[in-house]
Order: sequence, then structure tokens, then C-alpha cells
Amino acid sequence: MDRVLGIVFTVFVLGEVSARVVKVSPGPLIRVEGQPVSIRCDVSEYEGPREQDFEWEMSSSSSGSRIKIISTFDAAYSHASLSKRVASGDISVERLQDNQVELKVAEVKSTDAGFYWCQTPSTDSVISGNYEAKVKLIVIPNTLRVSPLAPPPVVPEGSDIILSCNVTRELTQPTYLSVTWSVKRGSTSEDILVFGPQGDVAVGPKYARRYADGGIRLVPGKNGAFELVVTRATPSDDGLYECNGTEWTHEDGGRWVKIVQGVREMGTVAVTPTGQSLSVKISPSSPSLLLTPGNTLTLLCSVAADNLAALSLEVTWLVDNRDIITMDHSGVVISNTSASSSPAGGAPGRRGESSLERIRVGDYRLGVRGVSAEDGGVYACRVRAFVEKGGRSSGGGGRWHMAAEKTSSVVTVKVAQIKPNFTLTLDPVLTPLATSDPTELACHVTNITHLPRGGRLAVTWEHTSLPGVTQDLPTSHLIGSLDAHGNLISASSLSEKMKSGALTLSRGQPNTFTLRILQTQEVDMGQYVCSVSAWTLTSQGDLMKSSEHQSSALTVRWATKRPTLNVVAKPVREASAGGATFEMSCTVSTENLREAGYSVLIQSQDSLQSTVRTIMTLSPDSVVQHGGATDPARRDSLVLVKSGPAEFRFRLNGVQLSDRAFYWCAITAWTKQQSGHTWTKVTSAESNKVRIDFQENGPSFAIAIQSDASTVYPWETAKMECSLSVSGSSPKTDDLAYEVRWFFTRLRGGQTTTQVASVDRFGVLRKDARNSSSDVSVERKDTHTYQLNIHGTQDSDSGEYHCVATPWYLSASTGAWTQAAELMSSRVFLTVKFAVWESLKLPLLYGVSASVGVGVFSLVLGLVCAQCCCRNTTHTPRSRNKLMDLEMD
Repeated sequence: MDRVLGIVFTVFVLGEVSARVVKVSPGPLIRVEGQPVSIRCDVSEYEGPREQDFEWEMSSSSSGSRIKIISTFDAAYSHASLSKRVASGDISVERLQDNQVELKVAEVKSTDAGFYWCQTPSTDSVISGNYEAKVKLIVIPNTLRVSPLAPPPVVPEGSDIILSCNVTRELTQPTYLSVTWSVKRGSTSEDILVFGPQGDVAVGPKYARRYADGGIRLVPGKNGAFELVVTRATPSDDGLYECNGTEWTHEDGGRWVKIVQGVREMGTVAVTPTGQSLSVKISPSSPSLLLTPGNTLTLLCSVAADNLAALSLEVTWLVDNRDIITMDHSGVVISNTSASSSPAGGAPGRRGESSLERIRVGDYRLGVRGVSAEDGGVYACRVRAFVEKGGRSSGGGGRWHMAAEKTSSVVTVKVAQIKPNFTLTLDPVLTPLATSDPTELACHVTNITHLPRGGRLAVTWEHTSLPGVTQDLPTSHLIGSLDAHGNLISASSLSEKMKSGALTLSRGQPNTFTLRILQTQEVDMGQYVCSVSAWTLTSQGDLMKSSEHQSSALTVRWATKRPTLNVVAKPVREASAGGATFEMSCTVSTENLREAGYSVLIQSQDSLQSTVRTIMTLSPDSVVQHGGATDPARRDSLVLVKSGPAEFRFRLNGVQLSDRAFYWCAITAWTKQQSGHTWTKVTSAESNKVRIDFQENGPSFAIAIQSDASTVYPWETAKMECSLSVSGSSPKTDDLAYEVRWFFTRLRGGQTTTQVASVDRFGVLRKDARNSSSDVSVERKDTHTYQLNIHGTQDSDSGEYHCVATPWYLSASTGAWTQAAELMSSRVFLTVKFAVWESLKLPLLYGVSASVGVGVFSLVLGLVCAQCCCRNTTHTPRSRNKLMDLEMD
């Protein structure tokens, strides 16, 4: 019974673990005659080799006789009726994976319709699962028809392109249609839109935005007619258009399969760019017009194009290539007449009142009322044609694309005007004789004629430097100006001087302008020029520049004496050893220099050819900053102070070896024109160099060893001290540490030495493995003394001992821990004595005591036995007969 249950359990487990599953493509499969067919078959949950073999069979009915088609392992497997098709490759089998193949028919025939079986020979140890699977194949005739209509070969930009395509088929099985429009440019083809097979629409990536805007529309018709409308065509729509009709089947599992398709060329479409037909003309056609102030200027811009109705125009009138008025493509007029301004920085010159209107399709009229001299110039009409990318169904919310831009011929408009005239004279009022003296110049305007009522004057001051004074080549720059409204406008580089009052521009009399410099510097030497412009009122009441004159140049110059600095550096405290303090004094002496402030740079370099480093800086306002070469951790050790009116001191505490270098002061003199002004650089100088140079010798160390006793008895404690001493530049106690190691040699003068214990410089004890039962410990008695203790000494501890020490000290010169040379002490011999009497005393005492104890115990035991066993004291006479018998015996 147990055996039967075991067999049943084994069969159950094997059945649960492995059951072969053979699957084919879900059917029925509907395919079109003459098209390729692929049927996939795979096997899973099998035993045996990974690569499985497959056999294919077919039958016209589910229960009819089967015909062998092809096998993956038997080349002669095919039926005679199919062998030619197999040999030609019309029927083949392709292995996709070890457990998956695909039966392929290159051109399926109507006689191929029927049922197909996929079989797998068994490689399993137990027959389980299915070993074949079948699928039905339905072959229908090819009735797909694709009939496109040719679009017009040439389309103006902005027009619509209508692409009509008729796709039909005879419905014998549940199949579906889709239609695809594509455009081919060169060797590249891209889809525009796909409709179907489920009635959905898919748009190509480049046309998605355009379809969303309504620029591409699908118009389904009846009896398989479809229209694709591409609105607002642009030159980018050129190309060869194609129509692709596809027939689909929907198989089990929700998969759509393309069974046949037909592609037809619709025709080539060329989109004519708007720029080829766009023309812009201006009226009157006369190349020049002459007007008088106050007249009205009228110009007409006429636009023509083949597709004018599909275009949206932006019209702009230009004067000397500057926009003055624009009507954008939505019809909004934008005036830019305020863009012109006075070159002298005065009030903007106002043009006449401009207007722009559309009087008919393609005609735009410019009107300028009350012209003035500012309205003169070269006029032109610029037209930009826009095409809306969005479709008409988007409600005008599409994106606009500029299709073309053209500019008309030009018309020169001149406005006659009598300009005001006057004479300029530039005179010195105050001439500087030395640096920091005041300077004042007056610009006089005389002989003023033709300046109308309400006219005003404006002035502009310019300065040109002298060659060789501040620069090799002379340069001109604007100082400032007073416009016609009396507003002061200064150059950006001189705005602070004007705000502080060091430089002033004023109008002292109606026709006199003044320039005053409070403290003239060398940079102010040069040639000065004043330019005066006349401004008149226009018909709108605004000021307009009518004329401008410039004075002759006036030179401002004096004999200069260059200020000089002399800086002397000397050591106050020299650093002769690491950790000492270095102090340096820098004294400044001047020539040809008045009151000044000084900025100081403390610089250094390791050698005369090495890179210069900046240690510290002190500004003229006594602000101290550390240079990039300063270690942030040592900034508290650096001091730079002003110790006198012309003396500065630099101090470096705790010098290190890295501080050995050359040090000096770089001092710059600065002046202020008055309190509250900014500092102005005058001259600079460097001091002589002071050197920090010292040698780092370091402390000297010595070592000695001593023992409290050279002879000990077993189990006693032996003590040995390792003492170190320091001489020379002795560091502080916290700046000193030792690494101490103890060594042991068993025989006097022996060669085998072993390490007993060690203490590193952080105080961590390490004991080495030993063969003795005694124990060791190390005790630090003070900074320089270490004691080795051997507890419970044994005879194996007899031998020579010595210690090795490595000193570590914190160097004052480098600020880092430094390792000194290793030191080795002399040797001491430790003897562990063996005492005979002491070793035999206790065993003898124990033996005698044990012997006495055993003897006493024996006597006591005998007495006790005698008392207990012999208590009958009555005498019984011995039988004589028994005695005789004994004797006879």
C-alpha cells in the first residue's frame, strides 16, 4: 500500500512540476492571396535539450488527412506536393529561439487555406501536456483598390492643397481599411496623416501642431472616398504626394495585422512663394519732394500679389532706414516718431503728426501734417506678407508665418529752413599753475541771428588729453552738457565728480556757459572745446535742434613736478629661531606731494626669482585685509598697523620654516580733492627687502636604562626604568611624546632578540606574545621616564633587556609633529635565582608531617582493634588430647 501511494505521489509531483505547452498564433488567420504569411509556434515547460525540434502539417479540414509541410530536423519531411515550394524557399521555417520557430509562406495561395498543426517530438521523461497545436488559415482574394486624384501641380503660397484618394475592397471576411497620405522629398518620405483602421487619426510628428491648429483637415466621403485638405500652403509643402491604402484584420488577442496594402503616387505639387509675385510701389513716383515747414506730406504705398486675398500684410514707412509708423497684419497702427532724439542729449526733436490708413485692398496712405526739418529724409515703404499656419477652422487663432518681405523704391523729402547763426568764443577765467589749482573756462555765444522767438541754446563740453601726459595717444571724451531745458547731463565716468561739486557746468549769463574744476589734476590737462546748439519750437510746441557750432580748442597745461615716494624697510625684531616673532618697520618719505593717504601691501617671495605673494594689505582708510597667500589658520599671528604719520609696522608671531623669505612694503600714495570724495592714485614705490632666515636645529635626546635589582627570585616582580633626557631647544611638555619599545635577549650576548612590549606616542600599550607564565606591564612615571614591570618572574625571564625610544616633538618652525632619530639604550641583565633549601623545605616538611601522622594513626587503630576484638578474659585449659594430636601431626 505504501508503495502504491509513493508511485501516485511521484506522478502527481512530476505532473505539477513539468507539463509541455505548445502554442501557435491565435486564429483564425485571415490573409490575402499573394501576400506573405507567418505562423509562429513555441513550446514551453519541457524537459530535455534547450533546442527543440518542430514539425508542421496541414489539412483542408479539421478532421481531414494531414499533409506534411516542413520539419526543423528532417530535410525529407515535406510531402511531394509541397517539396518544390519548400526547395524554392516559398515555404520555409525560421528558428527564432531555441523553443520558438516561425512558418513562412512567401506568397500564399487560395489552396493554402485550411488548418495548420505545429508538433514537437517528445524529449520529456514523462508524457505530460500537449505536443501539438493548430490554427486555421483563411485566404481571401486581393480586392483592394487605391485610386487617387491628381492635385494641381502649382499652388500659390497661402492657398489650399486638396488630396483626394479612393480606397475600396470587396467585403468577404471581417477586414478593415486605412488610408495614409505621405509626401516624398528626394529619397525621404514622411507620413502626413493616417486614418483607420479603427476610425482613429494618427498625424506625423512634423504635422501634429499644424493638424491641432486646423491647418490639416480630413474629409471622409462615401464609397471609400477620402480627402485631405492642407490649408495655407507654404513652400515647405512642395513634394511628391502619395496615397497608401491598407487592408487590416483584427485577430484574437486584440492585435491588428496588415494583410495587404497599395501605394499610388498622386502627383507633384509645387508651392509658388509669395515673394515671386509680391510687388511694392510708392506714389508719387518722383525721386524727390521739396516742402516748406508746416506743409502736409502724403505718400501712397501700393501692394500687389497673385494670392493677395490669402495674405495678411504689415506695412511700415521708413525714413532714413528708421521706422516711423507701422500697421501690423492685424490692422493696429504703431507710431515710432518719438524714436528720433537730439544728438546733443537735449529734448527729443518732434516730427510732424503722422498717420497711416488703408484706403483699399493693397493701398496704404501715409500722411504727415505740419512737417519740419526733422521730417526730411529718404522715405520708403516696407511690406511684410504673412500666411496663417493655423487652419480656417481654428477661428483665427493660428500661428502666422512671414512669407515674404519687400521694400519699395525711395523718395527723398526735403524741408527748407533758415537755420540760426552765432559765434562762439572759449576763454580761460582761471588758469592752473600747479596740480590741484582750480580751473574755470567760459564759453561766450555772440552775434546770434535768425533765432526765432522761444528758441534756446544748449552746450556740450568735450576734453582731449595731451599726448605723453596720461597716454601715448590723445583721446577725446564727453565731459557733460546742459540741454535746451537746462538739464545737466554728465558722462558716466564723471558723474561722481559732478555730484560732489569737484566738477561743475553752469550758465552764468543768458549767453555764457561755464566749466569749473575745483582741483585740477594731471589727467585734466589737454584741449577743451564747447559745442553750442540752437533749438527752435515746432508747430506742436516742442523743441527741435536747428543748428550747432563748435568753438576752437583751448589748451590747459602747466609745468608739472612728479611726486615721488621713498620707502625704507628695516627689521625691528629679527627671528633667529622657529616660534620667534618677526617685526618690520616701513617708513615713507615724499617729494612734491601734499597731504596724502597711503595704502600698504606686505609682499614676500622665497627667492629673488620666485613668485611674489601678497601677505596683507592696508587701505588708505585703514582697512586691513589678508592676501590670498595667507594661511587662514595663522591670520591671528599677522599684524599690520600704522604706527606714525608715515610709518607702518608688520609683525609675524611664531615664525615657521615656511616663513623664511624676503619681505618688503609696496606703498601707494592717494589724494582726495575734498572730504567725502573718492581717493585718487598719485604714485607708488617699493621698499628694500628684509629677509627672515634661521636654521632649525631641533632638540637633542639621550636614553638610559636601569634596574632596581639585577637578581630576583621566582614569582617576584622585576622593575626596569627607561629614562630619556632633552637638551638644546627643549620643547614644551605638551609638545613632546615618545614611542618606547622593550626588547629581551635570553642569553648574555645572544643574537635572538624578541620584543616584549611597546607604548606608542599616544600612550597605547601593546604586549607581544611570550612563552613565559609571567606577565608584563609598562608604566609612564613622568614625561621622560617609562618603567617595565615583569610580574611573577620565572627562570625563562632571565636574560638581557634594553629599550628603544623614538622621540616626537612639535616643531616651532614648521608647526608640525617631527620625528627625531631612534635611540637605543644599553643592556641590563636580569637573573632569576633557583634556591635549593627554599625549594626542598616545604616538600620535606610535608613528608615528615605525613609520616608522623600515618604512624600515630596506625597505633590508634591497633589499640582500638585490640580493645574491640579481645574482650573474653576466662582461661580455658587446652585439651591435652588436642596437644597430642598436634604433636603427632
